[in-house]
Amino acid sequence: MTTLAIIGASGLAREALALVREVGELTPVGVFDDSAAILGADFDGLPVLGTVDDSASSTADLLLVCIGSGASRHGIVGRLGQLGVPGDRYATVIDPSVRNPRGCPVGAGSILLANVVITAYVKIGQHVVVMPSCVLTHDTELASFATLASGVSLGGGVEIRTGSYIGMNASVFPRRSIGEYAVVGMGSVVLEDVPPGETWAGVPARLLRARTFEASR
Repeated sequence: MTTLAIIGASGLAREALALVREVGELTPVGVFDDSAAILGADFDGLPVLGTVDDSASSTADLLLVCIGSGASRHGIVGRLGQLGVPGDRYATVIDPSVRNPRGCPVGAGSILLANVVITAYVKIGQHVVVMPSCVLTHDTELASFATLASGVSLGGGVEIRTGSYIGMNASVFPRRSIGEYAVVGMGSVVLEDVPPGETWAGVPARLLRARTFEASR
């Protein structure tokens, strides 16, 4: 049986673990987290074995980064890469209910939860998180480290760029782009391109503020 170590003692980790245990193809063996307060403690039935950097020398076959922030996931993967962790050591976790009839590619380290619908010619990068009941329409691309919260709907030809975050039940009009590390608030309707690093919200979505979008290291 292939063993799995979780990086990040988070709510997303609990969700991913529930899915991994239900599917039964991977055996979770432990958690790595940078909080000294939980070292050696129990997290969802698993021991907290050490820091994030310690995971690089773990005996687990595969790793899964379960940090909600795309920028933080990006930073952790960069750190572990410097410690010798290759890209193919990351697990890809997909709920059996996900609809992907044409076998659209999903990158290593990505997590797709229940009832996600992928129609056709969609590309999903590495370490992407797609929460339940999202709809990804034809010719859409999710770059690495992007996050879609529950119920997001993307029209055809949408580009979700590196590290961006789309809030619950937001919708993006066809052929629009969400820039690197941009944030779209929950329930928003995006009719225009959202520039990198900006936060937009509303119906229709409008600029709320600019923000720093460099990946955490």
